[in-house]
Amino acid sequence: MTLLGKCLLTYLLIVNLLAFILCGLDKWKAKRGYWRVPERILFGMSFLGGGAAFWLGMELFRHKTRHLSFRILIPLSVVLWIGIMIWLLMKGVLTV
Repeated sequence: MTLLGKCLLTYLLIVNLLAFILCGLDKWKAKRGYWRVPERILFGMSFLGGGAAFWLGMELFRHKTRHLSFRILIPLSVVLWIGIMIWLLMKGVLTV
C-alpha cells in the first residue's frame, strides 16, 4: 500500500471512530436532556468519511432513525465514499 493509501486509511479510521462516538454521545445527551451535538456536525462527520460508522451507530443506539434526512443522507455519504475509493483505485492512486 502506498503512503497516500496508508494516510487515507488512517484518516478514515479516525473519522469513523469519531462519528460513532458522536452518535453515541448525542443519544446519551438526548436521553438526559443535555446540550446536543448540532446536526450539521453529525452530517459533516458523515460526509467527511465517517458515514459508515455513524450509520452503524444510528442502528446500534437507535438514534436519528426516524429522521428522514438522516435515513437518506447518511447512506448517501457512504455511497459517495465508496465511489471515491473506487475512483482512486481505478486511477491507480490507491492500491489493494
